[in-house]
Amino acid sequence: MALDGDYEPSPARWVRDQVAAYEASGGREANTLLDTGMPVVIVTTRGNRTGKIRKTPLMRVEHRGEYALVASKGGSPTHPVWFYNLVADPESVTVQDGPVPVEMVARRVEGEEKARWWERAVAAYPPYAEYQANTVRDIPVFVAAPKP
Repeated sequence: MALDGDYEPSPARWVRDQVAAYEASGGREANTLLDTGMPVVIVTTRGNRTGKIRKTPLMRVEHRGEYALVASKGGSPTHPVWFYNLVADPESVTVQDGPVPVEMVARRVEGEEKARWWERAVAAYPPYAEYQANTVRDIPVFVAAPKP
């Protein structure tokens, strides 16, 4: 099931194109990060200022049906926009890992739980470790779990 509302595609062309191809193919195409061969999922949130639907490809970090959403922004000193969307409305999120988006609830993790998820995230996408080393910002991690 998808979130209701007006969809506002990303201003970044590669993101728009990847989301469109992923969704059109039910996740059979455009399911890796550019040319890395590393899998992604499509995360849908509600814009915290506009209320519009936003879609972002994020690295696939799955464990027992839950997903880590790593707000790395490539090690930038600022959080990605979708971070603020999740903070504002953690119950308006879907994760599409294949043909069907799943309604989720996201929560920010800290401490030992974050450390476990961070280890999984770095195993799935090793550049996360470099991103953290290159920024003074503590990169936030959310865990998205299916709605009951």
